[in-house]
Amino acid sequence: MKAVISVTGKDAVGIIAAVSSECAANRVNIIDISQTVLKDYFVMIMLVEIDGLNVPFSDFVDSMSNIGEMKNVMIHTMHEDIFNSMHKI
Repeated sequence: MKAVISVTGKDAVGIIAAVSSECAANRVNIIDISQTVLKDYFVMIMLVEIDGLNVPFSDFVDSMSNIGEMKNVMIHTMHEDIFNSMHKI
């Protein structure tokens, strides 16, 4: 199973490190990552494999949101099934 993590906000040092560290701590494998900085705004999308997730998915979503609050960015974590359903409408 896969999930999509999107990160947006003001650029700062350590955003990718914080997100990837939290993924590693929860045994989430990063499959693909795309990031850019538009003027001062940081935008990143990650595709991750969650088969090895060591906590319930909802807890992982909450932990990613908490990382976003600490880094002053918005982090949305969405299960691949929901992401795909949203884009079929």
